[in-house]
Amino acid sequence: MLIMKISNGSRVVKWGLIIVGIFLLMRMFSSCGPAKDSLQIVRTAKVSRGDLSVMVTATGTVKPYNRVEIKAPIPGRVEEVLVQEGDVVKKGQVLAQMSSTERAALLDAARARGAETMKRWEEAYKMAPLLAPLDGTIIVRSVEPGQTVTTADPVVVLSDRLIVEALVDETDLSMIKIGQRTAIQLDAYPKEVFEGKVDHITFESKLENNVNVYEIDVLPEKVPPSFRSGMTANITFIVKEEKNTLLVPSEAVVEWPKGHPNPQKAVFAVYKKTFGGKPEPVPVKIGGSDGRMTEIIEGLKEGAEIAIVRRKEKSKSANPFRPGSSAKKNEAQKNS
Repeated sequence: MLIMKISNGSRVVKWGLIIVGIFLLMRMFSSCGPAKDSLQIVRTAKVSRGDLSVMVTATGTVKPYNRVEIKAPIPGRVEEVLVQEGDVVKKGQVLAQMSSTERAALLDAARARGAETMKRWEEAYKMAPLLAPLDGTIIVRSVEPGQTVTTADPVVVLSDRLIVEALVDETDLSMIKIGQRTAIQLDAYPKEVFEGKVDHITFESKLENNVNVYEIDVLPEKVPPSFRSGMTANITFIVKEEKNTLLVPSEAVVEWPKGHPNPQKAVFAVYKKTFGGKPEPVPVKIGGSDGRMTEIIEGLKEGAEIAIVRRKEKSKSANPFRPGSSAKKNEAQKNS
């Protein structure tokens, strides 16, 4: 009888140890694995209506669209320069008067013989005019009267119009289109904003600071007097503008959580607070974003409350079998 009681007692102890072991293993694996309720609500927000502008910004330089160096037609001496930098000229307009090397030598010799001889040779041997090949603005005046030049020396530089050449990263190129509206702001005049449009997009990239960029020509709607060739400009490309659209904070929009049922095959989600306080994903279709706010096309209504969530940080002491946990505990007790 005594033997049977001992065997029954040992059996109870064995079962008790097995149950305790199973419980500890469940605690260990639950603490190591992903928690079901691993999200916590940071704050809530409401879906509101507002205006959204999606933009791409870039830096650029004011440059002539066509830069034409007008060189001397003959080697010789410049007698007159009839224009100044900034002057607007027409095609065929006389920009300067020149004497060939022979004429300049003859006039110098005639000048020593008196005014009448000088006048006779000036009438007999006319100066050669330098003409503007196109309509434009004088941006450089390279010589002054009396200066000797060759056919390789530019006398003036003419520009038909000034543009802004912007460098756009290849990752933003898909958002740039011909004719797209832009806003131009010069570093020299930061309070002034000029409207423009995209005129040309290069087909070949260039490497700037190990980044592939494309040159975009932006044509100002009206070239202001403050524009100067070589100025640094900041260009804002207007990608998209929406009025009175549904908006949510961009931090509220996340990818659809993996492992969660997704019958609508949604790509993006916004979390809503359920009755029990647990955040649940809601499928949404999004539009543009300015980085701060994101447009909601489908899935939410105005005034709906949404939740901005983040993952809970795991407690390091959650796993009783974590190496070094007992040592840290003993050390903390010793210090106290």
